[in-house]
Amino acid sequence: MRAVVQRVSWAKVEVDGEVTGAIERGLLVYLGAGKGDGAEERAYVLSKILGLRIFENDEGKMDKSVVDVGGSLLVVSQFTLYGDVRKGRRPSFDGAMPPEEAERAYDAFVAEARASGIRTETGRFRADMKVSSLNDGPVTIWIDTAK
Repeated sequence: MRAVVQRVSWAKVEVDGEVTGAIERGLLVYLGAGKGDGAEERAYVLSKILGLRIFENDEGKMDKSVVDVGGSLLVVSQFTLYGDVRKGRRPSFDGAMPPEEAERAYDAFVAEARASGIRTETGRFRADMKVSSLNDGPVTIWIDTAK
C-alpha cells in the first residue's frame, strides 16, 4: 500500500461540481493499494499517517501529529501511485490492485480511520475528481509498505 501525505491548511474534492469531501487543517492523503495488500498493510499505513509528527509545536519544531492538533484527513483513492515508468513513457499499472478489490481496501481504510476517532472525509472511488488544497509548508511524505 502506498500513500502520499500532504500537510494542508485546507483541502477539498469535487466530482461533477459537487464537493464530496472537504477539510480544514489536516492531512490530504492520496492512497493506492497494490496487489497482495491486506489488513496488515492498511493498519501500518494508517498508523503511520495518524502518528506522523509533522505539525509544529509552540517552538516551531515539527513534533505534533494530526491527532495532537485536532486535524482531519481527506482520503483520495489514487491507483496511479502504482504507475511504473521504468519502460517507455506510458505508465504501467500492473502493480495496482484490481479495481473491485481496491475499492474494498479503500473503504476499509476509511472505515478504520473513522473508527480511530479522527474526522475523515473522502473523494469518490473511480471518479474523475478535482482536488484543491493549500499545502502548508509544504510538507509531503511518501509511505510505502514494500520492503
